[in-house]
Amino acid sequence: MAKPQSKTEKKIDNNVRLALTSACETFLEDSPGFQWLSHQANYTNFPSSLLITCIFNTLTSQENADEKAIHKLIQSKLLKIGVKVKAPKQQIIFDSEEACDQENGGNWAERFARRKGREVAKNRPK
Repeated sequence: MAKPQSKTEKKIDNNVRLALTSACETFLEDSPGFQWLSHQANYTNFPSSLLITCIFNTLTSQENADEKAIHKLIQSKLLKIGVKVKAPKQQIIFDSEEACDQENGGNWAERFARRKGREVAKNRPK
């Protein structure tokens, strides 16, 4: 997905990063097995293109995660900066270190690259 280019895009990306960092700190304390999270976005179609990946240590901890609580907290943190996630089940996804190790040899860049270009909603006029 595209990196932010303009000052406005960089400011939005920084605000998203700060909001997600706050959510991440909460998850590290409250969600067993949670490790980290990452985000990608195409800023020509933001926030519909925002994709957040929550990473857990194992498939078991990923499966046992409280998805609703995680979605709710991420949405809350983003809403505070004026970003509304319209399709949280498609825009906030879960993955694990274990799955990345098995399927991509631990190469997260390769794993994320497979999601490149994935957009939740293409609602911009042509």
